[in-house]
Amino acid sequence: MVQTNDEDISIAVKAFNIGNKVRELRQKNHLTLQDLAVKTGLSKPFLSQIENNKVVPPVATLFRLARALKVALGHFFQESVEDDRIAITRKKERVRLDRRPHQEKGLVHYIYTALETKKSNKSMEPFLVEFPTQEKEEMVFLSHEGEEFLYVMEGQVEFRTLDRVETLDPGDSIYIESELSHSFRRVGNETARALAVVCKRHAY
Repeated sequence: MVQTNDEDISIAVKAFNIGNKVRELRQKNHLTLQDLAVKTGLSKPFLSQIENNKVVPPVATLFRLARALKVALGHFFQESVEDDRIAITRKKERVRLDRRPHQEKGLVHYIYTALETKKSNKSMEPFLVEFPTQEKEEMVFLSHEGEEFLYVMEGQVEFRTLDRVETLDPGDSIYIESELSHSFRRVGNETARALAVVCKRHAY
């Protein structure tokens, strides 16, 4: 995984114009910030910070925004629309999204690195994910449309639903229907990283 400091993260996100894209899509859909807050469950001040590139929205937040704004998740990571059937993202072109200290409570704060940033209208979104240390009581459960696959590369990862707990070791993988309310966390003190692929089921 590419190591990136906070300044680099901020520069990368601004380069992708994530905040501008959110604002343009909101306006295109004739939504006020309050309308978008209602649709996403995110606060109006937090959405304003996103639109002004003052915070780095985690992928869990982008899922909510994509659904409310009727676009694919990958829309936020594209520098420009690519019509090629083959898209290559170089290591230096990856975008790492980290949770900022002042970000709202109650949001999943995994560290995501987007592995594909070029192709438009894709069905899969591949990420490298680093999981934080959390108490069980701190775990945030998430559900969204589609399906996801996760392959543990290092460390131990605990997967939870409301009625099931599984510990995943390096080399283990899990495939789930994302509508199922679920959460992940790191087990132990070692860094836990995984390759995750999120797939949408229906076209937008």
